[in-house]
Amino acid sequence: MSIFQHLLFLACVALATYAQTMTGFAFGLVLLGLSGVFQLASVSEVANVVSVLSLVNAAVTLARAKPKVNWPLLTPAMVSSLVGVGVGVAALTWISGSMAVLLQLMLGITILACAVLLVARTQPLAQLSSRTSSVFFGGVSGVLGGLFSSAGPPMVYHLYRQPLPLATIRNSLLILFSVNALVRLTLVTGQGAFMASSFWLSMQALPIVIGVTWMARRYGTADSMKTVKRMVFVLLLAAGLGLIVPASRMLATG
Repeated sequence: MSIFQHLLFLACVALATYAQTMTGFAFGLVLLGLSGVFQLASVSEVANVVSVLSLVNAAVTLARAKPKVNWPLLTPAMVSSLVGVGVGVAALTWISGSMAVLLQLMLGITILACAVLLVARTQPLAQLSSRTSSVFFGGVSGVLGGLFSSAGPPMVYHLYRQPLPLATIRNSLLILFSVNALVRLTLVTGQGAFMASSFWLSMQALPIVIGVTWMARRYGTADSMKTVKRMVFVLLLAAGLGLIVPASRMLATG
């Protein structure tokens, strides 16, 4: 990366962090989408950075207090998500080596789906979902976590429909995503796919993540949250299309 690209990457980190803090998810997909559109780094490299930052953020948050979690609901989702992480990492290794354009197309489609989930209005359920439902959403979440280190959309959609306190839902998501990130980093490092550049990018981005998170939590309001959701929706839409259109053209001509 050139100096300009480094600065642009850090600006993307700041924007992704702000979106994450105000909406509850989308950090990984915003950062991956913007990095892909501006061609700052490969999908696998940025996904490694997202894993590190997600794990550090979760460790800092969980160290403050013992979180309340609905384990009967979370456990089956966590088990299937860990299996999904393994599948996603294996798929990432195969796709990156044979068809990087396909990976770009898949990322673009995932980002568009995330944009739709961000603005979709879901009605809370009358009772907790079945174990089968949790296993399904956990598995899909794990595959996305393994591929892009962005396990958020499926489980956010699933858990926010449950008749549970908001704090319990957020804690459950935080624990699930942190475990996924830890397993993903372990698998990627074991394959020798965690590059030194990912480590240094993570160290550069860490102060940005901490600073922007603190400012957003201190000065953010309910009205600004609604505005940010609209902005993130447009941003994800643009980033998703910015990845899908050129990837589709390359696949069509290739």
